[in-house]
Amino acid sequence: MSDPKPKLLIIEDDPGLQAQLKWAYPDFSVIIAGDRASALAALRSEEPGVVTLDLGLPPDPDGTSEGFAVLDAIMALKPDTKVIVASGHGARESALQAIARGAYDFYQKPVDIETLGLIVQRAWRLHQIEAENRRLASKSDDGNKVLGRMITGAPEMVKVARTIERVANTNVSVMLLGASGTGKELLARGLHEASDRAGGAFVAINCAAIPENLLESELFGHEKGAFTGAVKTTEGKIELAHRGTLFLDEVGDIPLPLQVKLLRFLQERVIERIGSRKSIAVDTRIVCATHQDLEAMIAAGSFREDLFYRLAEIVVKIPSLAERPGDAALLAKAFLARFAREMNPSVKGFAADALAAIDAWHWPGNVRELENRVKRAVIMADGKLVSAADLDLSEPGEAEDEALNLKSAREATDRRVIRHALARCEGNISNTAKLLGISRPTLYDLLKQYDLHA
Repeated sequence: MSDPKPKLLIIEDDPGLQAQLKWAYPDFSVIIAGDRASALAALRSEEPGVVTLDLGLPPDPDGTSEGFAVLDAIMALKPDTKVIVASGHGARESALQAIARGAYDFYQKPVDIETLGLIVQRAWRLHQIEAENRRLASKSDDGNKVLGRMITGAPEMVKVARTIERVANTNVSVMLLGASGTGKELLARGLHEASDRAGGAFVAINCAAIPENLLESELFGHEKGAFTGAVKTTEGKIELAHRGTLFLDEVGDIPLPLQVKLLRFLQERVIERIGSRKSIAVDTRIVCATHQDLEAMIAAGSFREDLFYRLAEIVVKIPSLAERPGDAALLAKAFLARFAREMNPSVKGFAADALAAIDAWHWPGNVRELENRVKRAVIMADGKLVSAADLDLSEPGEAEDEALNLKSAREATDRRVIRHALARCEGNISNTAKLLGISRPTLYDLLKQYDLHA
């Protein structure tokens, strides 16, 4: 059975032109409407991907007011619809106004059927592409998720995720470098879940949070009676992660004597529990992370160079939240939905000043700071919308150093503002263009120019 023809809604009040257009597009299933009521009824029932709209509709056939009212209604009901507007009334002014209000394209009367047909075909292809993008995005709970868990729309973070996916099914050791709160453990868990070790355990240990005299026992385990208080034999974290993944957070805090023992494990893949001379073969993959400058520590003699190269077979640098324009708003919405569900169901979203404050803040504490502020704001909010005051973000972050090259500065600003707008509008092109105060074609040109993706 062949696929059904795509639907084309023609909104035209001239009976002669209705008949001419009805048979002009054999590749489409054509629906005809002659006024606002029938047009919106057809839009709701048929859900056409493309609409051609004559602005001169009754009761204002000699003007454009009724046509623009129909255009506004279409954009409100189905903003993904591609509307091609036609008019003979003040063509330039009507075209600019139509595009600004969400129309895909404009055509001046008298209508050339062949040319209009090419515009219709182009609009339909774009509608298909956008629909496919939405379909692919909907395969996860959030279209901006990568590695199954991490929410991002930033190319910098998507590149990090793709690197991790590529190395997941190898056995190389991976080192994650990034500031505190950037999501290193989330990425490590994502690497584990994307690997062929996903059926094994994912074990995490923060080396900075455990006293130095206990860290060896935590990593390697101990035998009963090995030291005072060792009342039973205990497996260490390396052993517990057999056939799985061990995540060593803040690996730079491992003391030098213990670094030697860890290096032996990485070289020989065997361990000895404290108080035992028996070697135990362990198949554990190591993923580590730190916010410290390990190369400087090597130069200072506080971190072994040979251990560094064993741990850093693949190095992945994680950008800070400030280096990921738009991600703060995406993450904030996800956190708000979760915390509102758990703690304050009356909260439904962010006020405009809150979103502006989130975009302006530099987030020195990164994602962890954002999560904590949103959690507190949801608890403290009195109304349905979280305000900037609830977030305690009344002052914007410090300005970045000004670029001396004006063209580069403008491009950087354009990129940042467009990505913030896309994040705030959740990738909706029509709403993003309206928020930026530009037309959809202009926005598409900018996305192409800067190699950005909705």
